[in-house]
Amino acid sequence: MIIEPRTRGFICLTAHPIGCEQNVQNQIDYIKSKGAINGPKKVLVIGASTGFGLASRITAAFGSDAATIGVFLEKPPKPNRPASPGWYNSAAFENQAHQAGLYAKSINGDAFSKEIKQQTIDLIKKDLGQVDLVIYSLASPVRVHPETGVKHKSVLKPIGDPYTNKTVDFHTGDISQVSIDPATEEDIENTITVMGGEDWKFWMDALQKEDLLAPEAKTIAYSYIGPKLTEPVYRKGTIGRAKDHLEATAFDITKSLKDIDGKAYVSVNKALVTQASSAIPVIPLYISLLYKVMKENNVHEGCIEQMQRLFADRLYNNSEIETDDEGRIRVDDWEMREDIQAKIKELWDNATTETLVSIGDLEGYSNDFFNLFGFKVAGVDYNQDVNEVVEIPGLQA
Repeated sequence: MIIEPRTRGFICLTAHPIGCEQNVQNQIDYIKSKGAINGPKKVLVIGASTGFGLASRITAAFGSDAATIGVFLEKPPKPNRPASPGWYNSAAFENQAHQAGLYAKSINGDAFSKEIKQQTIDLIKKDLGQVDLVIYSLASPVRVHPETGVKHKSVLKPIGDPYTNKTVDFHTGDISQVSIDPATEEDIENTITVMGGEDWKFWMDALQKEDLLAPEAKTIAYSYIGPKLTEPVYRKGTIGRAKDHLEATAFDITKSLKDIDGKAYVSVNKALVTQASSAIPVIPLYISLLYKVMKENNVHEGCIEQMQRLFADRLYNNSEIETDDEGRIRVDDWEMREDIQAKIKELWDNATTETLVSIGDLEGYSNDFFNLFGFKVAGVDYNQDVNEVVEIPGLQA
């Protein structure tokens, strides 16, 4: 079938298998170009099919020759109905990994559930014995709590006062004012339950109980801080509360891993175009300005560049891992440079629908958004008929 992008707001309803495959190949080629990393050898990636999770899996496999197990929740294809992009990404990754002689298997299901945790435990026991790195990169807006059965939904809201600021429709380039009502206490608690650290701790406790963590094993979760500009809707909003909980959980996990000298870290990454970030008001305008400034300063990175730098320069560089005062690894350091942020603040004040074309990088934002779904990827002929039914070779039943 001929697959074209169909969008609804910040969501793309279709994905292109060849575009996703090329996107994965580009990331693999980048990792190979940077040389070997003396990194992990047996890796579990929870949330492995898109964004930072996918980039982490690619970096581990093609940077360190690691065996990888990926856990994700993706929609499989049906005749005349494309799969979700993460399905195609995972299929492309596993095909390339197997061709390179690397172990790669995947589990498709709700990572919050006890059933998927148990299936993952059984697979590690059978095939790997233990893992030396666990990446936690879930980005679900909903969580059914495994103990209570209650469905919790996260929200993107400020806390305390309503928030009003500029935002942009990245499809049209129109800048407008957006106002967001403040969260209730229930909103805050639900968001923490979905996006905080509880499930990360559940995973690590389950793996430790079964002796599936190698001596000196590491686990990493991903977070974001951002500038003062986005604080009310992000770091000081409901998501920020969840990230605070996630970051505090790292210390609890490290304590629990003391017997194996294991460590838990939170890596604070830079702002990038993801399915999640596209849904947050204000953030698309900030990112379009950020891209412009960082590209002009030759410090722009995507997910794969961020993860390569995290693995090679921070986690596995044969020296003590450098963290900030809160114990976090900062690979948002280039984004948060004073000169970068000062320039963005200046551009923000001058941003209008008319000026954004010249002062921002809305085209870069839009391209990155469509790339997530396999569209607008260089070298792909979108007029060609493609087979939408693609199998993931290592997918576990």
